[in-house]
Amino acid sequence: KKCEPILGYMLQGLVVDPNPMQQETTLDIALPQIYEDEDIIIINKPAEFLSVPGIYVKDSVYNRILQRYPKAGPIIIHRLDMSTSGLLVVAKNKEAHKFIQDQFIQHTIKKTYIALLDGIIEAPSGLIDLPLRVDLDDRPRQMVCYTYGKPAQTKWEKIAIENNQTRVRFYPLTGRTHQLRMHAVHPNGLNTPIVGDDLYGKKANRLHLHAASITFIHPRSKKEMTFEIEPDF
Repeated sequence: KKCEPILGYMLQGLVVDPNPMQQETTLDIALPQIYEDEDIIIINKPAEFLSVPGIYVKDSVYNRILQRYPKAGPIIIHRLDMSTSGLLVVAKNKEAHKFIQDQFIQHTIKKTYIALLDGIIEAPSGLIDLPLRVDLDDRPRQMVCYTYGKPAQTKWEKIAIENNQTRVRFYPLTGRTHQLRMHAVHPNGLNTPIVGDDLYGKKANRLHLHAASITFIHPRSKKEMTFEIEPDF
């Protein structure tokens, strides 16, 4: 990346093939929608699909919605990691965006995740309280840091043991980057990585982490709404 400016200068006037990583192609991935009204859309985001455009891959929830509604916006209220599947709320107008974003800021929105952990968890439930910050020497990994980390809390409960793996439900009380993945794998957390976590555990067909439910107040009706969808694992 540091060499891009001088490389561009050196290649001036030469005929070169376009960088396939920078071409704006639409991925062959469906974007299931489970609800829509005049203010919001609820998406069931697939695993390995971006919430917002990346440096090279532009296809994302944001771009798909903008193609359908060119005048919509700001659209993205919150994000899911690329590898995480599940419920994502998007706004069709700025009033809905601000109203729901304020609920995220005030921590009044309730979210649950389902994960499959690569090992057996004996305890039935608990609370994990481990502050997190980015690992400056190994981005995008996060790390527990009691000095400079931001507060991060997760409630959890065991659902079932399945083939030496544990299905759990997470109730994040904060929304830090990789919070559930770190709270699962850290020795002072559950000490067990999420199945398919190629950053903190072992790679598999996918990261077995799914945003299963979300509850919030609707921006127009002012009524509480809850959406739920089960994972495909």
